[in-house]
Amino acid sequence: MKKLMYLFLLSFLCIGMIQAKEPISFTIATYNLRNANHGDSINGNGWGQRYPYIAKMALFHGFDIFGTQEGLYGQLQDLKSMLPNYEYIGVARDDGKMKGEHSAIFYRTDKFKLLDHGDFWLSEDQTKPNLGWDAVCIRICTWGKFEDIKSGFTFVYFNLHMDHMGVIARVESAKLILKKIQELPKGISVILSGDFNVDQNSPSYKLLNTSGILRDSYEMADLVYAPNGTFNNFNPESKTNSRIDHIFLTTNFSVIKYGVLTDTYRSEINKKTDVDSNDSQKKESQARCPSDHFPVMITVECK
Repeated sequence: MKKLMYLFLLSFLCIGMIQAKEPISFTIATYNLRNANHGDSINGNGWGQRYPYIAKMALFHGFDIFGTQEGLYGQLQDLKSMLPNYEYIGVARDDGKMKGEHSAIFYRTDKFKLLDHGDFWLSEDQTKPNLGWDAVCIRICTWGKFEDIKSGFTFVYFNLHMDHMGVIARVESAKLILKKIQELPKGISVILSGDFNVDQNSPSYKLLNTSGILRDSYEMADLVYAPNGTFNNFNPESKTNSRIDHIFLTTNFSVIKYGVLTDTYRSEINKKTDVDSNDSQKKESQARCPSDHFPVMITVECK
């Protein structure tokens, strides 16, 4: 009897040890939302019809934490209203409050605890809104330190939108991010996501990917599903190999899968037909993209 009890306790302890060693897994994404503007509305790509699909995509694919770009304050509030278990961090780039585009980070409040957060500008003076180097737009980076509630695993997440014109600004922004990471406690896990406005062949991308600090999750993934690049210009039929939206990681992450999500939706269009004398309306539809970028999604493991 004692022997059986001993074996039972030993088995229980072994199972507990195996469970304790199970890796932490979660899903990360980056998504340029496209700022809400009148021109897009005229062309049938208004924010009001797009954002429900963006929110449902995040829920369906199980984004645990994701960086966004270009979202205006009202857009972020719209998304939050459809993501009840999420919160976001980030301020607007033009005034450090609510004016202008954000680089906001959304996260599941039932999965992560926010330990600290902040924002800095991609410029020589990172403390206030201003243009950096040869940039033509004010650019901001939002960061947060998070703790996985279940395991206690902590990481720092940076999210940004680099300038679309300033070559020097993009290179210097990459250097600035690497400097910020090097100032963190040694060995801490770091995620960097964003719209970098350049693809995998650019100097600023290579500076990050060959830094020995960060690496593109695309190259780290066991499984890659990338049927297209990430900029679509609201054209679901467009095709490119350029990836201008990236998720970089420190090498203490393992990437299980990487995907460029080319999800589309259909909007109804009315087309008059000559089917009968009543001049009836026949409903047809048009494929549309929820944003002018496709999101990138990865699943990671960490110990």
